[in-house]
Amino acid sequence: MHDSATHSGHKTPANGSSPHLPAGQPVEPDGRQGQPPEEVRQEGAAVSLAPEWERVCKLAIKQLDRCVSLEPKVLHGDDPDAIHDLRVATRRLQQVLDLLFPAPHSGEIRKLRRRLRRCRRSLSEVRNYDVLLDRVNAALARKRTARRAAWESISGYLKESRSTGLDKALRKLTRANLPALYVRLKECLPVEGNPLLAAGGNSHHLCAGQDLTAEQFYARISEGLKAVWGAFEQEVVQSRRDSDPAVLHRTRIAAKRVRYLIEVVNAFEVPGSKEALVWLRSLQRQLGNWHDLVVFEEAVIGMIAAPTFLRDRLELAMDVERLILRNRALKAKLEKKYREMTTDRTGFFKTKGWVRRVVESPAALFAESG
Repeated sequence: MHDSATHSGHKTPANGSSPHLPAGQPVEPDGRQGQPPEEVRQEGAAVSLAPEWERVCKLAIKQLDRCVSLEPKVLHGDDPDAIHDLRVATRRLQQVLDLLFPAPHSGEIRKLRRRLRRCRRSLSEVRNYDVLLDRVNAALARKRTARRAAWESISGYLKESRSTGLDKALRKLTRANLPALYVRLKECLPVEGNPLLAAGGNSHHLCAGQDLTAEQFYARISEGLKAVWGAFEQEVVQSRRDSDPAVLHRTRIAAKRVRYLIEVVNAFEVPGSKEALVWLRSLQRQLGNWHDLVVFEEAVIGMIAAPTFLRDRLELAMDVERLILRNRALKAKLEKKYREMTTDRTGFFKTKGWVRRVVESPAALFAESG
Protein backbone atom coordinates (compact mmCIF):
# COMPACT_ATOMS: atom_id res chain seq x y z
CA MET A 1 0.00 0.00 0.00
CA HIS A 2 1.05 3.59 -0.42
CA ASP A 3 2.39 5.21 2.72
CA SER A 4 0.66 8.08 4.45
CA ALA A 5 2.86 10.62 2.71
CA THR A 6 1.50 9.48 -0.62
CA HIS A 7 -2.04 10.29 0.47
CA SER A 8 -1.27 13.68 1.93
CA GLY A 9 0.45 15.03 -1.16
CA HIS A 10 3.60 14.71 -3.29
CA LYS A 11 6.64 13.52 -1.39
CA THR A 12 9.72 15.06 -2.98
CA PRO A 13 12.95 13.04 -2.82
CA ALA A 14 16.18 14.64 -1.67
CA ASN A 15 17.36 15.14 -5.23
CA GLY A 16 14.25 17.25 -6.00
CA SER A 17 12.90 14.89 -8.65
CA SER A 18 9.30 13.78 -8.79
CA PRO A 19 8.43 10.42 -7.13
CA HIS A 20 6.08 9.57 -10.05
CA LEU A 21 8.15 10.38 -13.16
CA PRO A 22 11.70 9.64 -14.38
CA ALA A 23 14.47 11.78 -12.97
CA GLY A 24 15.82 14.49 -15.22
CA GLN A 25 12.47 15.45 -16.76
CA PRO A 26 11.89 19.22 -16.42
CA VAL A 27 9.57 20.35 -13.67
CA GLU A 28 6.67 22.63 -14.58
CA PRO A 29 6.03 25.77 -12.49
CA ASP A 30 3.31 24.03 -10.44
CA GLY A 31 5.76 21.32 -9.35
CA ARG A 32 4.49 18.60 -11.72
CA GLN A 33 6.24 17.06 -14.67
CA GLY A 34 5.12 16.08 -18.13
CA GLN A 35 2.00 18.30 -18.34
CA PRO A 36 1.62 21.87 -19.58
CA PRO A 37 0.63 24.19 -16.72
CA GLU A 38 -2.72 25.06 -18.28
CA GLU A 39 -3.77 21.38 -18.27
CA VAL A 40 -2.98 20.86 -14.60
CA ARG A 41 -5.76 21.53 -12.10
CA GLN A 42 -4.63 23.88 -9.38
CA GLU A 43 -4.06 22.38 -5.94
CA GLY A 44 -7.28 22.64 -3.95
CA ALA A 45 -9.48 23.23 -7.00
CA ALA A 46 -12.78 21.42 -7.02
CA VAL A 47 -13.20 18.30 -9.15
CA SER A 48 -16.73 17.88 -10.44
CA LEU A 49 -18.55 14.56 -10.45
CA ALA A 50 -21.51 13.80 -12.67
CA PRO A 51 -24.60 12.80 -10.64
CA GLU A 52 -24.25 9.24 -12.00
CA TRP A 53 -20.84 8.85 -10.40
CA GLU A 54 -22.06 10.37 -7.14
CA ARG A 55 -24.78 7.74 -6.96
CA VAL A 56 -22.33 4.91 -7.66
CA CYS A 57 -20.04 6.17 -4.90
CA LYS A 58 -23.00 6.20 -2.51
CA LEU A 59 -23.70 2.58 -3.45
CA ALA A 60 -20.08 1.71 -2.64
CA ILE A 61 -20.25 3.48 0.73
CA LYS A 62 -23.54 1.73 1.52
CA GLN A 63 -21.90 -1.67 1.05
CA LEU A 64 -18.78 -0.56 2.93
CA ASP A 65 -20.94 0.53 5.87
CA ARG A 66 -22.82 -2.76 5.72
CA CYS A 67 -19.61 -4.78 5.83
CA VAL A 68 -18.35 -2.96 8.90
CA SER A 69 -21.70 -3.12 10.69
CA LEU A 70 -21.98 -6.88 10.09
CA GLU A 71 -18.48 -7.79 11.28
CA PRO A 72 -19.26 -7.75 15.05
CA LYS A 73 -22.22 -10.10 14.49
CA VAL A 74 -20.04 -12.41 12.42
CA LEU A 75 -17.27 -12.44 15.02
CA HIS A 76 -19.84 -13.50 17.60
CA GLY A 77 -20.02 -16.71 15.57
CA ASP A 78 -23.61 -17.82 16.06
CA ASP A 79 -25.43 -15.77 13.42
CA PRO A 80 -25.52 -17.63 10.06
CA ASP A 81 -27.49 -14.81 8.44
CA ALA A 82 -24.78 -12.28 9.33
CA ILE A 83 -22.12 -14.51 7.77
CA HIS A 84 -24.18 -14.82 4.58
CA ASP A 85 -24.98 -11.09 4.48
CA LEU A 86 -21.33 -10.10 4.94
CA ARG A 87 -20.27 -12.33 2.05
CA VAL A 88 -22.98 -10.85 -0.18
CA ALA A 89 -22.02 -7.30 0.82
CA THR A 90 -18.38 -7.92 -0.14
CA ARG A 91 -19.47 -9.25 -3.54
CA ARG A 92 -21.68 -6.24 -4.17
CA LEU A 93 -18.95 -3.87 -3.05
CA GLN A 94 -16.36 -5.56 -5.24
CA GLN A 95 -18.59 -5.23 -8.31
CA VAL A 96 -19.14 -1.53 -7.65
CA LEU A 97 -15.40 -1.04 -7.16
CA ASP A 98 -14.73 -2.74 -10.48
CA LEU A 99 -17.05 -0.19 -12.08
CA LEU A 100 -15.24 2.68 -10.36
CA PHE A 101 -11.74 1.26 -10.85
CA PRO A 102 -11.62 -0.87 -14.00
CA ALA A 103 -8.67 -3.13 -14.79
CA PRO A 104 -5.77 -2.84 -14.92
CA HIS A 105 -5.92 -1.89 -11.25
CA SER A 106 -3.27 0.17 -9.50
CA GLY A 107 -1.23 -1.53 -6.79
CA GLU A 108 -3.33 0.10 -4.05
CA ILE A 109 -6.70 -0.98 -5.47
CA ARG A 110 -5.37 -4.44 -6.26
CA LYS A 111 -4.30 -4.94 -2.64
CA LEU A 112 -7.61 -3.67 -1.29
CA ARG A 113 -9.59 -5.94 -3.62
CA ARG A 114 -7.51 -8.92 -2.48
CA ARG A 115 -8.23 -8.11 1.16
CA LEU A 116 -11.93 -7.78 0.43
CA ARG A 117 -11.91 -11.15 -1.33
CA ARG A 118 -9.98 -12.65 1.58
CA CYS A 119 -12.73 -11.50 3.99
CA ARG A 120 -15.36 -13.28 1.90
CA ARG A 121 -13.40 -16.47 1.33
CA SER A 122 -12.47 -16.79 4.99
CA LEU A 123 -16.16 -17.44 5.69
CA SER A 124 -17.03 -19.65 2.71
CA GLU A 125 -16.56 -22.99 4.47
CA VAL A 126 -18.57 -21.92 7.53
CA ARG A 127 -21.33 -20.64 5.24
CA ASN A 128 -21.43 -24.05 3.53
CA TYR A 129 -21.84 -25.80 6.88
CA ASP A 130 -24.66 -23.43 7.84
CA VAL A 131 -26.54 -24.21 4.62
CA LEU A 132 -26.06 -27.95 5.07
CA LEU A 133 -27.21 -27.82 8.68
CA ASP A 134 -30.39 -26.03 7.57
CA ARG A 135 -31.10 -28.89 5.20
CA VAL A 136 -30.38 -31.55 7.81
CA ASN A 137 -32.50 -29.77 10.43
CA ALA A 138 -35.39 -29.55 7.96
CA ALA A 139 -35.18 -33.30 7.37
CA LEU A 140 -35.09 -34.03 11.10
CA ALA A 141 -38.05 -31.71 11.75
CA ARG A 142 -40.32 -33.90 9.62
CA LYS A 143 -42.36 -36.40 11.63
CA ARG A 144 -41.73 -39.25 9.23
CA THR A 145 -38.07 -38.90 8.33
CA ALA A 146 -36.60 -41.95 6.65
CA ARG A 147 -33.15 -42.95 7.91
CA ARG A 148 -33.34 -40.60 10.89
CA ALA A 149 -30.22 -42.12 12.46
CA ALA A 150 -28.25 -41.27 9.32
CA TRP A 151 -29.49 -37.66 9.37
CA GLU A 152 -28.63 -37.35 13.07
CA SER A 153 -25.15 -38.68 12.43
CA ILE A 154 -24.65 -36.18 9.63
CA SER A 155 -25.92 -33.37 11.87
CA GLY A 156 -23.37 -34.17 14.57
CA TYR A 157 -20.56 -34.34 12.04
CA LEU A 158 -21.48 -31.00 10.46
CA LYS A 159 -21.79 -29.22 13.81
CA GLU A 160 -18.36 -30.43 14.87
CA SER A 161 -16.85 -29.46 11.51
CA ARG A 162 -18.45 -26.01 11.67
CA SER A 163 -17.11 -25.40 15.16
CA THR A 164 -13.58 -26.29 14.05
CA GLY A 165 -13.84 -24.26 10.85
CA LEU A 166 -15.34 -21.22 12.59
CA ASP A 167 -12.32 -20.63 14.81
CA LYS A 168 -10.02 -20.71 11.79
CA ALA A 169 -12.35 -18.48 9.74
CA LEU A 170 -12.67 -15.80 12.41
CA ARG A 171 -8.89 -15.62 12.82
CA LYS A 172 -8.57 -15.02 9.07
CA LEU A 173 -11.32 -12.40 9.13
CA THR A 174 -9.67 -10.57 12.01
CA ARG A 175 -6.32 -10.53 10.20
CA ALA A 176 -8.02 -9.02 7.13
CA ASN A 177 -8.86 -5.99 9.36
CA LEU A 178 -12.15 -4.78 7.92
CA PRO A 179 -12.13 -1.42 9.78
CA ALA A 180 -8.75 -0.52 8.25
CA LEU A 181 -9.97 -1.69 4.85
CA TYR A 182 -13.00 0.56 5.29
CA VAL A 183 -10.83 3.62 5.89
CA ARG A 184 -8.49 2.92 2.97
CA LEU A 185 -11.30 2.32 0.51
CA LYS A 186 -13.14 5.47 1.54
CA GLU A 187 -9.95 7.42 0.87
CA CYS A 188 -10.06 6.17 -2.71
CA LEU A 189 -13.66 7.15 -3.39
CA PRO A 190 -14.43 10.51 -5.01
CA VAL A 191 -16.97 11.58 -2.41
CA GLU A 192 -17.70 15.09 -1.18
CA GLY A 193 -15.22 16.16 1.45
CA ASN A 194 -12.45 13.79 0.34
CA PRO A 195 -9.26 15.92 0.20
CA LEU A 196 -7.84 13.66 -2.51
CA LEU A 197 -10.48 14.86 -4.96
CA ALA A 198 -8.48 17.93 -5.79
CA ALA A 199 -4.97 16.57 -5.15
CA GLY A 200 -4.76 14.58 -8.34
CA GLY A 201 -1.36 13.05 -7.57
CA ASN A 202 -2.33 9.57 -6.46
CA SER A 203 -2.03 6.95 -9.17
CA HIS A 204 -4.64 4.70 -7.56
CA HIS A 205 -7.22 7.45 -7.18
CA LEU A 206 -10.24 7.49 -9.48
CA CYS A 207 -10.21 11.21 -10.22
CA ALA A 208 -6.48 11.98 -10.44
CA GLY A 209 -7.44 15.64 -10.68
CA GLN A 210 -9.88 15.11 -13.54
CA ASP A 211 -13.62 15.69 -13.78
CA LEU A 212 -15.76 12.57 -14.02
CA THR A 213 -18.43 13.00 -16.63
CA ALA A 214 -21.69 11.26 -17.45
CA GLU A 215 -20.17 10.16 -20.76
CA GLN A 216 -17.40 8.34 -18.88
CA PHE A 217 -19.98 6.70 -16.66
CA TYR A 218 -21.99 5.36 -19.60
CA ALA A 219 -18.84 4.12 -21.30
CA ARG A 220 -17.81 2.34 -18.10
CA ILE A 221 -21.24 0.73 -17.70
CA SER A 222 -21.11 -0.47 -21.30
CA GLU A 223 -17.60 -1.90 -20.96
CA GLY A 224 -18.30 -3.52 -17.60
CA LEU A 225 -21.57 -5.13 -18.60
CA LYS A 226 -20.09 -6.38 -21.86
CA ALA A 227 -17.22 -8.01 -19.95
CA VAL A 228 -19.22 -9.71 -17.20
CA TRP A 229 -21.98 -10.91 -19.54
CA GLY A 230 -19.41 -12.19 -22.04
CA ALA A 231 -17.67 -14.18 -19.30
CA PHE A 232 -21.00 -15.54 -18.08
CA GLU A 233 -22.16 -16.56 -21.54
CA GLN A 234 -18.85 -18.28 -22.20
CA GLU A 235 -19.30 -20.36 -19.04
CA VAL A 236 -22.89 -21.19 -20.03
CA VAL A 237 -21.71 -22.50 -23.40
CA GLN A 238 -18.95 -24.52 -21.73
CA SER A 239 -21.38 -25.99 -19.18
CA ARG A 240 -23.58 -27.32 -21.98
CA ARG A 241 -20.62 -29.34 -23.29
CA ASP A 242 -19.00 -30.33 -20.00
CA SER A 243 -20.83 -31.78 -16.99
CA ASP A 244 -17.87 -31.28 -14.64
CA PRO A 245 -19.17 -29.64 -11.42
CA ALA A 246 -16.26 -27.16 -11.55
CA VAL A 247 -17.61 -25.77 -14.83
CA LEU A 248 -21.09 -25.25 -13.44
CA HIS A 249 -19.62 -23.68 -10.32
CA ARG A 250 -17.76 -21.13 -12.47
CA THR A 251 -21.05 -20.39 -14.24
CA ARG A 252 -22.65 -19.74 -10.87
CA ILE A 253 -19.94 -17.25 -9.89
CA ALA A 254 -20.11 -15.53 -13.29
CA ALA A 255 -23.90 -15.17 -12.89
CA LYS A 256 -23.36 -13.43 -9.55
CA ARG A 257 -21.04 -10.88 -11.13
CA VAL A 258 -23.62 -10.10 -13.81
CA ARG A 259 -26.38 -9.78 -11.24
CA TYR A 260 -24.50 -7.42 -8.94
CA LEU A 261 -23.52 -5.12 -11.81
CA ILE A 262 -27.11 -5.07 -13.07
CA GLU A 263 -28.16 -4.15 -9.52
CA VAL A 264 -26.18 -0.92 -10.05
CA VAL A 265 -28.06 -0.32 -13.31
CA ASN A 266 -31.34 -1.06 -11.53
CA ALA A 267 -30.51 1.57 -8.90
CA PHE A 268 -31.05 4.08 -11.72
CA GLU A 269 -34.43 2.46 -12.53
CA VAL A 270 -33.35 1.65 -16.08
CA PRO A 271 -36.21 -0.05 -17.96
CA GLY A 272 -35.73 -3.81 -18.22
CA SER A 273 -33.21 -4.04 -15.38
CA LYS A 274 -35.78 -5.32 -12.89
CA GLU A 275 -36.86 -8.13 -15.22
CA ALA A 276 -33.23 -9.06 -15.87
CA LEU A 277 -32.63 -9.31 -12.12
CA VAL A 278 -35.71 -11.49 -11.62
CA TRP A 279 -34.37 -13.98 -14.17
CA LEU A 280 -30.84 -13.90 -12.77
CA ARG A 281 -32.06 -14.46 -9.21
CA SER A 282 -34.08 -17.43 -10.41
CA LEU A 283 -31.04 -18.86 -12.17
CA GLN A 284 -28.88 -18.25 -9.12
CA ARG A 285 -31.42 -20.02 -6.94
CA GLN A 286 -31.23 -23.11 -9.17
CA LEU A 287 -27.44 -23.05 -9.21
CA GLY A 288 -27.30 -22.32 -5.49
CA ASN A 289 -29.48 -25.32 -4.68
CA TRP A 290 -27.33 -27.43 -6.99
CA HIS A 291 -24.16 -26.21 -5.27
CA ASP A 292 -25.61 -27.08 -1.85
CA LEU A 293 -26.15 -30.67 -3.03
CA VAL A 294 -22.58 -30.86 -4.34
CA VAL A 295 -21.20 -29.63 -1.01
CA PHE A 296 -23.52 -31.98 0.92
CA GLU A 297 -22.22 -34.98 -1.00
CA GLU A 298 -18.59 -33.97 -0.49
CA ALA A 299 -19.10 -33.47 3.25
CA VAL A 300 -20.98 -36.74 3.79
CA ILE A 301 -18.49 -38.76 1.77
CA GLY A 302 -15.77 -37.28 3.94
CA MET A 303 -17.66 -38.43 7.03
CA ILE A 304 -18.13 -42.06 6.02
CA ALA A 305 -14.67 -42.31 4.45
CA ALA A 306 -13.11 -42.39 7.91
CA PRO A 307 -11.94 -45.99 8.57
CA THR A 308 -13.41 -45.99 12.07
CA PHE A 309 -16.85 -44.97 10.77
CA LEU A 310 -17.06 -47.86 8.30
CA ARG A 311 -15.69 -50.32 10.83
CA ASP A 312 -17.93 -49.37 13.75
CA ARG A 313 -21.12 -48.25 11.97
CA LEU A 314 -21.34 -50.17 8.73
CA GLU A 315 -25.16 -50.30 8.58
CA LEU A 316 -25.38 -46.59 9.26
CA ALA A 317 -22.82 -45.98 6.51
CA MET A 318 -25.05 -47.90 4.09
CA ASP A 319 -28.02 -45.68 5.01
CA VAL A 320 -25.87 -42.59 4.44
CA GLU A 321 -24.87 -43.93 1.03
CA ARG A 322 -28.56 -44.24 0.13
CA LEU A 323 -28.98 -40.58 1.04
CA ILE A 324 -26.08 -39.78 -1.29
CA LEU A 325 -27.78 -41.63 -4.16
CA ARG A 326 -30.99 -39.68 -3.52
CA ASN A 327 -28.93 -36.48 -3.40
CA ARG A 328 -27.46 -37.26 -6.82
CA ALA A 329 -30.90 -37.73 -8.31
CA LEU A 330 -31.96 -34.30 -7.02
CA LYS A 331 -28.75 -32.80 -8.36
CA ALA A 332 -29.41 -34.23 -11.84
CA LYS A 333 -32.90 -32.64 -11.84
CA LEU A 334 -31.45 -29.25 -10.98
CA GLU A 335 -28.82 -29.55 -13.71
CA LYS A 336 -31.57 -30.30 -16.20
CA LYS A 337 -33.59 -27.31 -14.98
CA TYR A 338 -30.53 -25.08 -15.31
CA ARG A 339 -29.99 -26.14 -18.92
CA GLU A 340 -33.64 -25.46 -19.69
CA MET A 341 -33.33 -21.97 -18.20
CA THR A 342 -30.27 -21.14 -20.31
CA THR A 343 -32.03 -22.12 -23.53
CA ASP A 344 -35.32 -20.39 -22.75
CA ARG A 345 -36.08 -17.54 -25.13
CA THR A 346 -38.29 -15.79 -22.58
CA GLY A 347 -35.49 -15.84 -20.01
CA PHE A 348 -31.88 -16.21 -21.10
CA PHE A 349 -32.23 -14.79 -24.61
CA LYS A 350 -34.50 -11.96 -23.47
CA THR A 351 -31.95 -10.97 -20.84
CA LYS A 352 -29.15 -11.28 -23.38
CA GLY A 353 -31.00 -8.93 -25.72
CA TRP A 354 -31.53 -6.38 -22.96
CA VAL A 355 -27.81 -6.52 -22.04
CA ARG A 356 -26.90 -5.92 -25.67
CA ARG A 357 -29.10 -2.82 -25.79
CA VAL A 358 -27.48 -1.40 -22.66
CA VAL A 359 -24.00 -2.12 -23.99
CA GLU A 360 -24.75 -0.48 -27.34
CA SER A 361 -26.74 2.56 -26.10
CA PRO A 362 -26.39 3.01 -22.33
CA ALA A 363 -27.14 6.75 -22.32
CA ALA A 364 -30.38 6.23 -24.26
CA LEU A 365 -31.68 3.55 -21.90
CA PHE A 366 -30.68 5.49 -18.78
CA ALA A 367 -32.52 8.50 -20.18
CA GLU A 368 -35.72 6.42 -20.14
CA SER A 369 -35.39 5.74 -16.41
CA GLY A 370 -38.08 6.96 -14.06
